[in-house]
Amino acid sequence: MRQTYQRLAALKPEFFSVTFGAGGSTQEKTVETVCDILQHTGIEAAPHLSCIGSRRDGIRAILDDYRQKGVKRIVALRGDLPSGMLATGEFRYANELVEFIRRETGDHFHIEVAAYPEVHPQAANAETDLLNFKRKVDAGADEALTQYFYNADAYFNFVERAHKAGVDIPIMPGIMPITNYSQLARFSEACGAEIPRWVRKQLECYGDDRDAIRAFGLEVVSDLCRRLLEGGVPGLHFYTMNQADTMLALWKNLGLPAPQ
Repeated sequence: MRQTYQRLAALKPEFFSVTFGAGGSTQEKTVETVCDILQHTGIEAAPHLSCIGSRRDGIRAILDDYRQKGVKRIVALRGDLPSGMLATGEFRYANELVEFIRRETGDHFHIEVAAYPEVHPQAANAETDLLNFKRKVDAGADEALTQYFYNADAYFNFVERAHKAGVDIPIMPGIMPITNYSQLARFSEACGAEIPRWVRKQLECYGDDRDAIRAFGLEVVSDLCRRLLEGGVPGLHFYTMNQADTMLALWKNLGLPAPQ
């Protein structure tokens, strides 16, 4: 992990995000990783904080711990209910978590929230999903990170609709490199991200040829990033899955400045 983020740190990202298990199941590891990144790179780290299945006292204690450790960013999420747990806890939705963070900590944290260009899989429809997103913004979010996607038009359309609805925070597109088709298909089925048919069919042709999958995936994602950058996005948020090589290859393919 440390070797990975130190290699990625050479790209000088604005921040690293660090995941958080359902119901806080990996809370201690999240805290350790965030502190390790801050200590060894000096780059901000934004821990994910999921609220479903949690109590206010527990979230308050986590926020106090992060403040004491110098953490300035948080990715505030609803999260998924842990397997076997029936009660949702004292929070139902991410906007309630954002509101709680603001009430407890003021402007200490820069709060990131999730957005879904292709609609949250549990939303009744696109309009309901947009309203849910706006509730998070109105509750005090500073910035949004989108679910990954491979259709740039979906992102640009979502941003336009959000702006018309009164959303004025940056909406950062989430980018998922393609390295493992079966894993990507599983993730996409769960989160509602669409793999375009032509991409899916081409990946299916490669079978277990990992090199071919990576090469094709690199071109697909590079083209996506180029179109997004040309369209004036505020930045790119990469879901690296703790893999430095793929990210470095993508960086080089985009012709971005060489790592220092």
